[in-house]
Amino acid sequence: MDFATTTLLFFALLISSTKALDPCSSQIDGPDLSVIPIFSKCSPFTAPKPESWVNTIIDMASKDPQRLKYLSSLAAQKTTSVPIASGQNVLNIGNYVVRVKLGTPGQLMFMVLDTSNDGAWVPCSGCIGCSATTFSPNTSSTYGSLDCSVLQCAQMNGLSCPATGSTTCLFNQSYGGDSFISATLVKDSLRLANDIIPNFAFGCISTISGKSIPPQGLLGLGRGPMSLLSQSGSLYSGVFSYCLPSFKSYYFSGSLKLGPSGQPRTIRTTPLLRNPHRPSLYYVNLTGISVGRVRVPIAPELLSFDPTTGSGTIIDSGTVITRFVQPIYDALRDEFRKQVKGPFSTLGAFDTCFAATHEAVAPAITFHFSGLDLTLPMENSLIHSSAGSLACLAMASSPNNVNSGLNVIANLQQQNLRILFDVANSRLGIARELCN
Repeated sequence: MDFATTTLLFFALLISSTKALDPCSSQIDGPDLSVIPIFSKCSPFTAPKPESWVNTIIDMASKDPQRLKYLSSLAAQKTTSVPIASGQNVLNIGNYVVRVKLGTPGQLMFMVLDTSNDGAWVPCSGCIGCSATTFSPNTSSTYGSLDCSVLQCAQMNGLSCPATGSTTCLFNQSYGGDSFISATLVKDSLRLANDIIPNFAFGCISTISGKSIPPQGLLGLGRGPMSLLSQSGSLYSGVFSYCLPSFKSYYFSGSLKLGPSGQPRTIRTTPLLRNPHRPSLYYVNLTGISVGRVRVPIAPELLSFDPTTGSGTIIDSGTVITRFVQPIYDALRDEFRKQVKGPFSTLGAFDTCFAATHEAVAPAITFHFSGLDLTLPMENSLIHSSAGSLACLAMASSPNNVNSGLNVIANLQQQNLRILFDVANSRLGIARELCN
């Protein structure tokens, strides 16, 4: 073997071994999409150090009240629209991102996964106030604008279309009082893993003000007419599931499975409820909560679903910690404290923290849904301080400025579970799975 051949083989082996040592290089999407914590090593966004993840979660959870206020406003809305995403700063938006490709040839974007929104939108080239990564319509051979005459345009809030004539569909939207976008409704090919959805309608953002807009856009997995499920037609048969990795999974990702193929064959399910005033939200019938062996006393009206007011319980991918209306949370917390040795202290959004040495007596928490009981793994119920000396109940009450009686089952409580959304059959399934 000559010197040149030996050299080539050496570099080939070097490259091969480098890829093998890099966990992110092996996470190219196959039949499923990778679901990546936004602060993980495999995310394109600036990440905190792994040892400071608890402080990051506390910071993210501190933004939940804004998310709850936003979801509450959606729950009581009387018209269907494409709302602005939840969102905070780069590390405080929807918490999980997925890789997609827009246009032809495909342009890679890391978009926030949001089950409580219908539409999709991305920052486009030339956008004022946007991040450095934008979508370039001029380089896509399949890009096209949509005018005011199309049905999708009529489903947008903040339209600036004339009463007559056919012009480009422009819209303006605000969120949370601190963020504002101007966008154009457009269409292009959307690639998700091995699937291509042609003529996918989304907002092409031209102007952003404020800090609440996800930097590379949002992919809505709600159940309304502008959602991914609706726009994909029969491709996914109204079915998807995800498995969210732990926030501590610095190098690893979960998965988003689109369509009925590859979904769990046996899975416990509960009916999905539909709010006609806000069809994008995934309501479920939460009938009670147990702490250990004790069924927490909760007035039935605090759990009941009311589409007029928006009260009830939803499953949401963008809220960090589960939030209950004050009387429900107080009853849950008080029973939890009865069974765990104090004293108790606070840590960020968490008001029930105790010495980690008492964790062995911490009771399991069970959510009772119609036809399904979910006993949370302890890692989904408790969060630990960075030093490890404290363990905290990882739930909280809804903020006082939220008017509807909305309860939200959040992503921290969904981690390392396969959550199946079967819209076609109006059911939600839950199964244990190691997502990391």
